[in-house]
Amino acid sequence: MKGDLIMDFTKIKAAAQGYEKDMTRFLRDLVRIPGESAGEEGHIKRIEAEMNKLGFDKVEIDPMGNVLGYMGTGKTLIAYDAHIDTVGIGNIANWTFDPYEGFESDTEIGGRGTSDQLGGIVSAVYGAKIMKDLGLLSDQYTVLVTGTVQEEDCDGLCWQYIINEDKVKPEFVVITEPTDGNIYRGQRGRMEIRVDVKGVSCHGSAPERGDNAIYKMADILQEVRELNNHLHVDPFLGKGTVTTSEIFFTSPSRCAVADSCSISLDRRLTDGETYEMALEEVRNLPSCKKHGAVVTMYKYDRPSWTGLSYPTDCYFPTWVIPQDHPATQAMVESFRGMYGEPKVDKWTFSTNGVSIMGRYGIPCIGFGPGKENQAHAPNEKTWKADLVKCAAVYAAMPTLYCKK
Repeated sequence: MKGDLIMDFTKIKAAAQGYEKDMTRFLRDLVRIPGESAGEEGHIKRIEAEMNKLGFDKVEIDPMGNVLGYMGTGKTLIAYDAHIDTVGIGNIANWTFDPYEGFESDTEIGGRGTSDQLGGIVSAVYGAKIMKDLGLLSDQYTVLVTGTVQEEDCDGLCWQYIINEDKVKPEFVVITEPTDGNIYRGQRGRMEIRVDVKGVSCHGSAPERGDNAIYKMADILQEVRELNNHLHVDPFLGKGTVTTSEIFFTSPSRCAVADSCSISLDRRLTDGETYEMALEEVRNLPSCKKHGAVVTMYKYDRPSWTGLSYPTDCYFPTWVIPQDHPATQAMVESFRGMYGEPKVDKWTFSTNGVSIMGRYGIPCIGFGPGKENQAHAPNEKTWKADLVKCAAVYAAMPTLYCKK
């Protein structure tokens, strides 16, 4: 750290603690509004209202439906991103409480989206408020808090739009997905692959007259399973993986041989792997060659809640920020000043960083309330202490970064 900067960490912690009830109320309001991918309008409007109430300098909803709230007027743009869509609730019988009414105890808040990741937008909004309250904003930086859409459907698509169409390009971005109280500096990428094989139908009483596409796919499936055992291993991010996630077929009837079969593959890409490499690995499987399989990458083109469609390949690149990068150092220093030495690790799942850093090279660092194992699970919950801790760390970080 340069100069004689003295950061009053005690005052920042106290300010964050003072907003615990406000953050709890805000999060519970968001939980009560269903907001699955492409249906986030209620979440966006509630966040817009909170930003305006707290005195953000500018609040916009872009044509895709993302909400962008700005605090400050400095030249360096520092962003805090939270996707504000959720997955569905799944089998309601697995919940012990109403996922949209949620619950509140002295220490916890329950409900769909509390960890993944509505808590992130709550802490980011109040982190910016604390910066304003304590006079931490300077002519050096502007803070942008984004509530982004469709991440659960197509991670990073929102930021493709923000960067390419809104023409917004921060110097770095804090990803506020849940980090189990740690700081995360990377994640494996992923892609969605489709494999198609054709057959010839015939009456099921004489299957030798046809060419059963399901049997062809059965050969391929065994080789895909074996392929998973031989993928690249990165010392930090770990191993690439591939697994079959869906299977489809066509047949004239249940009394006929199937004339086509298709599968979807979930491919996780570790550092050093590319989508071209992953496609070729599947295309080169002996059974794919033998049966003339067609191997392609899926595309995503579902309209957002505003009706805007922004098609993209279902490819979500790997990203890793160095441990000695100024953004990593500033996050660590901010955490250390209030809560001790942090653990610096990585996500298991994927985030909007796949576009921000994976596609566009804008550095990302991760720190967010909640736990990864709560994501997409029944009885999802988060912790009030996490909301407070993240808001405090967020509030201190920009000043520390700008003094690097």
